[in-house]
Amino acid sequence: MKIDVINLDGSSAGSVDLGDEIFGLEPRADILHRVVRWQRARAQAGTHKVLTKSEVSYSTKKIYRQKGTGGARHGSRKAPIFRHGGVYKGPTPRSHAHDLPKKFRKLGLKHALSAKAKEGSLVILASAEAEGKTAALAKQVKNLGWKRTLIIDGAAVNEGFAKAAANIDGLDILPSMGANVYDILKRDTLVLTKSAVEALEARLK
Repeated sequence: MKIDVINLDGSSAGSVDLGDEIFGLEPRADILHRVVRWQRARAQAGTHKVLTKSEVSYSTKKIYRQKGTGGARHGSRKAPIFRHGGVYKGPTPRSHAHDLPKKFRKLGLKHALSAKAKEGSLVILASAEAEGKTAALAKQVKNLGWKRTLIIDGAAVNEGFAKAAANIDGLDILPSMGANVYDILKRDTLVLTKSAVEALEARLK
């Protein structure tokens, strides 16, 4: 698959060949769904916690005598049936993460890249470099028509470019190792630098 390469000012910078085994697959929603669920489950904090009968703050004195009241026998106000009592079998801190084979995660990333290429939302950039001037970069981004955009660079993001992009709404930058299905699908436009293409092809082959 041949695709044009552009510079940040919109001018042409030649073209690049993208491997069909990574960018030319027929996207499958079921694969993308499973990988996104795996990602979001790993990111879930799991810090939910309730107070059990042994943890609520209340007197341990027997609340009324055992016999003769005509009511049920009780020894503590901490029982779950009372207001402000402990919660029975409530949520406790835990990890929501589940396993997903590495090969399947790789496949999910390939399908996410292919989905962007198929819908015409994939842009190849010669390089992502700037002098740290937000106004200049914001103007270039506006001229290119990028709104909700993810830029993936090579092994490391250019420091000046990252600084210039920090305050631009809707523009996010990741190094190639940070490329993931959720972030790619979440944005309208995916921008890959030439070094990102090389790094992703090496990572996914």
